[in-house]
Amino acid sequence: MPMIEYTLTWLESAGVDEAFVFCCAHSHQVKEYLDKSGWAGKAGAGSMSVTAVESHDAISAGDALRVIYERGVIHGDFVLISGDTISNMSLKDALQEHMDRKKKDPLAVMTMILKHSKPSILTHQTRLGNDEIVMAIDPETKELLYYEDRADTSHLYVTIDKDILTNNSTLQLHNDMEDCYIDICSPEVLSLFTDNFDYQHLRRHFVKGLLVDDIMGYKLYTHELRSGYAARIDNFRSYDTVSKDVIQRWTYPMVPDVISNRDCSESRLHRQGIYKASDVTLSHSAQIGASSVVGSATSIGDHCKVLNSVIGEGCKIGKNVLINGSYVWDNVIIEDGCKVSNSLVCDGVHLKAGAIVEPGCVLSFNVEVGKNVVVPAHSKVSLLPQPSNEDSDEELEYADTNSGVTESTPFSSMRSNGDQATVPSEEDESGTSKIGTCGVVGYIWTSGDTGILEEWRQSIAPIPKEKLEELQHAVSEDDGSEDESNNPTLPDKDDSSDIAVEDDDPFSKFEKEVEETFQRALGGGVNRDNLILEINGLRLAYSLQHADCAGAVFYSVMKSALVAAQSTNDTLLKTTAEALGKWKDLLRNYTKTIDEEMEILLKFEEMCQETTKEFSPLFSEILPILYDKDVVSEDAIMRWAEEKEHADESDKVFVKQSEAFIQWLKEAEEEDDEEE
Repeated sequence: MPMIEYTLTWLESAGVDEAFVFCCAHSHQVKEYLDKSGWAGKAGAGSMSVTAVESHDAISAGDALRVIYERGVIHGDFVLISGDTISNMSLKDALQEHMDRKKKDPLAVMTMILKHSKPSILTHQTRLGNDEIVMAIDPETKELLYYEDRADTSHLYVTIDKDILTNNSTLQLHNDMEDCYIDICSPEVLSLFTDNFDYQHLRRHFVKGLLVDDIMGYKLYTHELRSGYAARIDNFRSYDTVSKDVIQRWTYPMVPDVISNRDCSESRLHRQGIYKASDVTLSHSAQIGASSVVGSATSIGDHCKVLNSVIGEGCKIGKNVLINGSYVWDNVIIEDGCKVSNSLVCDGVHLKAGAIVEPGCVLSFNVEVGKNVVVPAHSKVSLLPQPSNEDSDEELEYADTNSGVTESTPFSSMRSNGDQATVPSEEDESGTSKIGTCGVVGYIWTSGDTGILEEWRQSIAPIPKEKLEELQHAVSEDDGSEDESNNPTLPDKDDSSDIAVEDDDPFSKFEKEVEETFQRALGGGVNRDNLILEINGLRLAYSLQHADCAGAVFYSVMKSALVAAQSTNDTLLKTTAEALGKWKDLLRNYTKTIDEEMEILLKFEEMCQETTKEFSPLFSEILPILYDKDVVSEDAIMRWAEEKEHADESDKVFVKQSEAFIQWLKEAEEEDDEEE
């Protein structure tokens, strides 16, 4: 399913009446899809009309907006998004804020949608593979005061113009916000791009340009998304992360069984989050694992395993094939005995018998991989030679990405699955490497200045355990040996300055980060073995205790059960039991003592009373499950009940609800004592 289908479906559901799709590169494919899918020319009550605007001269977002202005297709306020944005958010509140603000201040020209997403303390990247962004926001007005998407993470401080501090008595400095690249704009935005031809990128040029422009006085504001989902796909890691979020139904109703391809059999949701079209041919001995999708007219042979993967339409999968954590697009042929791990396989690719595709690979359209050939990790193979820096223009981008293109270099490290030598690479006239038919038919694209060593940063493949350990070691060393002379001097507490920088509760931030890390583990973005490493790294960064991890991890597990129940027909009690059974070993890692088990019970009480009240009537039924799974012990439950004896009645609600189970524990303990 093309990403633009999700984008247009969301806009229509959000009440948008008219959409303009600006297309430059591959415009004929975009227009053909809009016609074929029925979006183009769509009209009528409750329908959104979609018009394609085509230009072959535009190579940036700035050029695109200048074309839109010149053609006069937009006359009022508008929503500006990228065609690779996946969302289910309601636009109502953000639009209303923008319109109300404009009435009071005509210089308020844009409202940017943000959401909380703390970057990893180890990688300094968000779960979407983007570098952390540093922003300064007025906490009262939500005006954006500072924006830096290329912060130097080697330092523990940022440099902000003193005028920002002088003119704003209070500000919040954030590195825990994800830019959704959804903007609500006034018509002045179009004229500003027309007046400033040096504005090419929306963030690097337009946003930063307005923030330092003290002549025109235009202002940018923010709206934090507190419910709903929004993310842009602009690299391979974000493609993987968002795809898994869709499969896990965080984007509901923008999910495969609701948004179906009009030309193919409808995809249906089965147990364990498996989506499968009705006309799939599946061998009885084949295994489809949880969180997988199998498209229409696809056949899967004997003894195959498809785990945490997406298989497109019209694919032919042979016997004894293993596909794990990968994306196989349409009309792909995978012969017997092949293995594909955490990779992207595009339309028309042919993997011959025994071929192995190692983690992080991208095989472009119609590439062929020979018999028993091993494609090394993080290889990118295309039938087209990679353009050089001099020959390539940036395609139309809504905002900067962290990737780049460089000249292809000779590459001949393909090897045989049987440890037999393959035919060496053949160089074409341009000097790029083309693997012969005994290996892989296609050109090997290089990875920019950082090379293969940094491919893990934006790869579909999970971050290697060795890299996480290396990064965690670096963080630990920094915490213990930071030279104070390298840090800027902070003002004394009795400084006469009225400036105050607000900061949120550190534990709340920690808990949110743990939840985001756990979500990536749910979708396969973090290997289970590495999940504890990441959580421990967060604990070190926030200087918290082991017991703090217990509560935060428990919250994340229970929240996943709640989301599962809301998006399926299963009961909350059932999804909770399944979640606790699946993640009991993770929870046990943080419940080594009675105090840590107590933290679980206290956290559960807090959730039932405040954040997830849906669990409240089920407390007495879930408590025995926690006991049966050895997440909390009898001693912890009895101590919890004893400590509540002298508490206020309002604090005894869940103890009283669980009286029958607590009494059963007491009687069982007494029987054991008598037997002894």
